Amino acid sequence: MADTQTPHPKYKRVMLKISGEALMGDQGFGLHPPTVQRIAQEVKAVHDLGVEICMVIGGGNVFRGLQGSAQGMERTTADYMGMLATVMNALAMQSALEELGVFTRVISAIRMDEVAEPYIRRRAVRHLEKKRVCVFAGGTGNPYFTTDTAAALRANEMNCEAILMGKNGVDGIYDKDPRTNSDAKRYDKVTYDEVLQKNLKVMDASAIALARDNSLPIVVFSLDEPGGFRGILAGDGTYTMVHGSQKPGTGEAA
Repeated sequence: MADTQTPHPKYKRVMLKISGEALMGDQGFGLHPPTVQRIAQEVKAVHDLGVEICMVIGGGNVFRGLQGSAQGMERTTADYMGMLATVMNALAMQSALEELGVFTRVISAIRMDEVAEPYIRRRAVRHLEKKRVCVFAGGTGNPYFTTDTAAALRANEMNCEAILMGKNGVDGIYDKDPRTNSDAKRYDKVTYDEVLQKNLKVMDASAIALARDNSLPIVVFSLDEPGGFRGILAGDGTYTMVHGSQKPGTGEAA
C-alpha cells in the first residue's frame, strides 16, 4: 500500500546490518521468535514504501568465530562456524518476513543449495528489482572477515545508497558506552576518518575503509525504537550519520 505521507523515501536501496545478538532478545543466546518477528515487521514497514532492502545479519547469538578462536579453536575453523551461524539467522528472518507476505531470498557466500541460493551478483540485483528482500548470509565466504565487512562489500556490489546499522540499546554513535557512562558524548554526524582515529566502534576498520573509499554513508540507529528504521527513510528519527568530507550521502564536495 502506498504511503501518502512519505511518497519519496530518502533512499531507494539500502543495506540493513544487524547483529546476531539483536535476534536473541533477553535470552542471552539463540533466537527469540517474538524479537525476530518484531524486526521483520520493521523491515516490512520500509519495504511497503517501495524501498529495495538488502540485509546482513551477524551470527554472534549462535557462535562467534573470534570467541571460539580465543578459547583455543583454530581460527579458520571457528570463522567458518560463525558463517554457518549467519545462515541460520538468515533463514529465521526469511521465515518471519514471508509470514508477513514479503518475498525474501537467502543468498549464501558458502554454497548450500538445499537451503539458500549461491551468491551471483546479477541474480541478486534482479531479486531487488523485483522487490524481494535479499538476506546475504555466510559473510564474505572467507575467514578473517567480519559480517560488518560483508555488509559493506555487498552494499557496494548491490549499489546501495546507504548502510543502516541497527544497534541494540543505543540511538547513534557515542565516544563511550552511554549505558555505563553518563557523560558519554553523542555525535549527530562524524566522518569515516574520525571513526577510525577515535576508535568509535561503529564497524570494524576494514568495513569503514571500504565504505569511505566508495563514499557510502553509514546511518547508525536504534533497533529498539519502534518505527526507527522506517523513520530514517522518511527523513526523521534519531541517528548518527557517518560520512566523508563531502556533503553526507551525496558524494559532492562540501
